[in-house]
Order: sequence, then C-alpha cells, then structure tokens
Amino acid sequence: MWGGVRIVQEGTITYPVSDGRVLLIEKKRGIGAGLYNGPGGKVEDGETPRTAARREVREEISVDPISLSKAGELEFVFGDDHYMTVHVYRASGVEGTPAETPEARPVWVDLDGVPYDQMWEDDRYWLPHLLDGRTVRGWFRFDGDAEVLWGRHVETGVEF
Repeated sequence: MWGGVRIVQEGTITYPVSDGRVLLIEKKRGIGAGLYNGPGGKVEDGETPRTAARREVREEISVDPISLSKAGELEFVFGDDHYMTVHVYRASGVEGTPAETPEARPVWVDLDGVPYDQMWEDDRYWLPHLLDGRTVRGWFRFDGDAEVLWGRHVETGVEF
C-alpha cells in the first residue's frame, strides 16, 4: 500500500554513470516514446526488482549493468490512478557496447548536459540527486493524460 492506494504495478529504471557521463535511452515506443530516460520497464511475476533491472537493461540496449545498486523508489499517479512504483538503480557502468534495439536508442550524455527538457518533467526534481550519488524517494502526480505534473515530493539520503 502507498498512501492508502493499492500498488498495481512495479517497474525499474537504471542509470549507468561512468567517467562523468550517464547512459540514457531515447525511448522509441510505448509510454514516454520520444523522451530520454534510463533503461527500464515492468517487474515480471516471480522476478525481483534487481533481476528485472538487469533484464531490462539487457533487453533495451544489449549490455549488462556493472555494480547495480538501489538508489531510489518513486511512486507515480496519473489522475486518480496509481500507475506504478519504480525501483531506481544506479550502475557504475556497463559491460559491452550499448546498441540500438526496437525499444530504445542509447546515448552517453555528459552529467552537465542531461536533456531535462526532453525528459519526463519529474526527472528534473530527483535525477540530479541520483547523479550526484544520493539516494532518493519521492512521489509524483500527473494529470490523467500524464502530461502535466500536478504535485511532487522528493526526499534524499534515504536508506534501502
């Protein structure tokens, strides 16, 4: 339960950070298509969030994350519906060369050049903390079309 609302779906998102850069994807389909994000997706039945994070990185950009550590937990509400609880991971890099797939186009971005204006609006409130090495917990409420951020709360330095 979260805020009295039943959690209906769990997901993951991973941000590999190495040598002053973060590995992002340009999402090619599904919710958030055309926006930049970290690789991620839904946790499947019988899977732990950590296992799902590894699988999603491999499926979306054909690499394996190195030194995966939980760095955040985010709740998303669209309109009056709880959409997803997202487990956020940070990695110290990746094994292999990121490759474009039908799902995503990978791109390494300098930490001082993260394209927040081409990302979900919530990212600008929590991702800088993660990229600075801090842990985060937060919730974000968007309108029913997932276009306008109605409310937010972010805490840093939480333990997982």
